[in-house]
Amino acid sequence: MTGKRMKHLVYIVALALIGLLAGCGPAKGPISPDNGKLTVIATNFPGYDFVRQVAGDRVNLTMLLPPGSESHSYEPTPQDMIRVQECDVFICVGGESETWVQGILESVDTSGMRVLAMMDIVDVVEEQLVEGMEHDHDHPEEHDHAAEAHEHEAEYDEHVWTSPRNAMAISAVISATLAELDGDNADTYRSACDTYRIQLERLDTDIRQVVAAGSRNVLVFGDRFPFRYFVDAYGLDYFAAFPGCSAETEASAKTLAFLIDKVKAEEIPTVLHIEFSNEKMADTICEATGAEKLLFHSCHNVTKAQLEEGVTYLSLMEQNVQALEQALA
Repeated sequence: MTGKRMKHLVYIVALALIGLLAGCGPAKGPISPDNGKLTVIATNFPGYDFVRQVAGDRVNLTMLLPPGSESHSYEPTPQDMIRVQECDVFICVGGESETWVQGILESVDTSGMRVLAMMDIVDVVEEQLVEGMEHDHDHPEEHDHAAEAHEHEAEYDEHVWTSPRNAMAISAVISATLAELDGDNADTYRSACDTYRIQLERLDTDIRQVVAAGSRNVLVFGDRFPFRYFVDAYGLDYFAAFPGCSAETEASAKTLAFLIDKVKAEEIPTVLHIEFSNEKMADTICEATGAEKLLFHSCHNVTKAQLEEGVTYLSLMEQNVQALEQALA
């Protein structure tokens, strides 16, 4: 039996188990009977951490995507599907990288569940699919070349949380949902959300100050680019080897040459890469230009060690502020 057919069989078995649980188990209420807490599942790290900040240990919280894994290629386990069936609040991104989420939600009883999709909470933008030419309008010949290589229907950029302002909006909706379902702790959720909003506002101010003090406003990513909402929020231009959710790992020679020339011509001091990258493109550009390579974390996922250490969206973004200061120097 092929791996694909095996996965399909596992999925069918899991759905059968879910059906048995739904049909034979007691009706699910808004509060877990085990410890009197809401059960919340978030598919990725930003949603998981936003819940931590506004709810603390007042909910039973699970992150569905394992630390260090990639959401695009993730295959939910039977246990994952059973967990979703039994949760009170389910928080997902809502984009193409989580097509497997839709399969789960269509197969379980969601009547007693609140489903929050982060992309439904904020304004979304189309993902730009132009290799090496992100936000650049001075080189139409390269733009046309890349556009021909990526002809398909428009897709919306999923990485909405990379803007701290969006993080505030998402956290507020999470807090309001928890307060509605768990009235006994409503004031606590609201108070924690207010505190978190102040922290995010401070982060937003720090970023704006770094951008205002910078001697340039261009970022170069020798990598994928999941920061459209971030750069739009702060008026930054950018050049990248691949669009946000690209599965590609090798850029064209033309793209590589363009990025190297751009770094040299504008004397750009740093080339950025994202977490869990092989960093090959960034290394090649740095070797050719003498630029420094720096991590700029998208916060999409973290390692197991980072999760155990208690790393947060805010702490990762604060590291990005330091990287941004060097990149714009």
